[in-house]
Amino acid sequence: MHVLSADDVNGLMQYPALVEALRSAFQGEITTPVRHHHTIEMPDQSDATLLLMPAWHDAMAKGHSNNGYVGIKMVSVYPDNAQRAQKPSILGTYLLLDGATGEIRAIMDGPAITVWRTACASALAASYLAHENAEELLMVGTGALSEHLVRAHLAVRPLKRIRVWGRNPAKAEQLVISMGNIDLDIDVVEDLAEAATKADVISCATMASDPLIMGEWLKPGAHLDLVGAYRPDMRESDDEAIRRANVFCDTKAGATKEGGDLVQPLADGILTLDQIKGDLFELCKGEVKGRVTDDEITLFKSVGTAIEDLAAAQYLYELSH
Repeated sequence: MHVLSADDVNGLMQYPALVEALRSAFQGEITTPVRHHHTIEMPDQSDATLLLMPAWHDAMAKGHSNNGYVGIKMVSVYPDNAQRAQKPSILGTYLLLDGATGEIRAIMDGPAITVWRTACASALAASYLAHENAEELLMVGTGALSEHLVRAHLAVRPLKRIRVWGRNPAKAEQLVISMGNIDLDIDVVEDLAEAATKADVISCATMASDPLIMGEWLKPGAHLDLVGAYRPDMRESDDEAIRRANVFCDTKAGATKEGGDLVQPLADGILTLDQIKGDLFELCKGEVKGRVTDDEITLFKSVGTAIEDLAAAQYLYELSH
């Protein structure tokens, strides 16, 4: 049994290879049951949450094992950890099992897998939706995911300029410093609107409750990648962005119920289900077209899926085994 720490995961992962592993996963047949969500009552602190996210290759259920896997991501959320124990509020582990026998093959750091697969899922979408000659990326947000998103997008498009915007300019500067080994024009911007009007790709990974990106800012040919706003009451883009863009998502079942950037426009009649052009399954299988014209605006909403976790864990295990 392999045990892979966060350092192990970060040392083994490669953006282009993981993008292709995800592409193969969305082209294949993987079962993803509804996420298990359990509340744990705590007598002396805020209630905790246990999340279980399983997935497995369909060949297992049909009795045609071909070295497939079963995977489970286990995440615990203890909101008061930071104040009470100086520990992260969200902790997680990924368990990879042999699909034929159920034996544990690997235990992996969950948060590290999550940031890698999330960033590469956005890059996978961009490989279909962003302009093939996209040169300028605007990264909105300065959290743990931001640098991964920049590097993942670099794996699929010939970017020449990276601009970073954050509510805290000091954090934006620190993010730019951490990307110092990228041989490109990278800088912090203070005027979000001006930067957005120039960007070919805008990637957002924030905790915003109200829209940050306005549809009127998007230039012809732009691609908008929305990774934050993971709850129905959160948003990173406004209604005009939805109106102007051809809308795609990672999974229709998840994105239309969890991500506010789609949930709210659907509820308000700004967007209808049949106006969503496709998801990653359909894009990867060639069932729908991605970008068709140079001038169209595309929008991708990501909320995450256990398929991505399983694909990343399988890729890591086979790379390290």
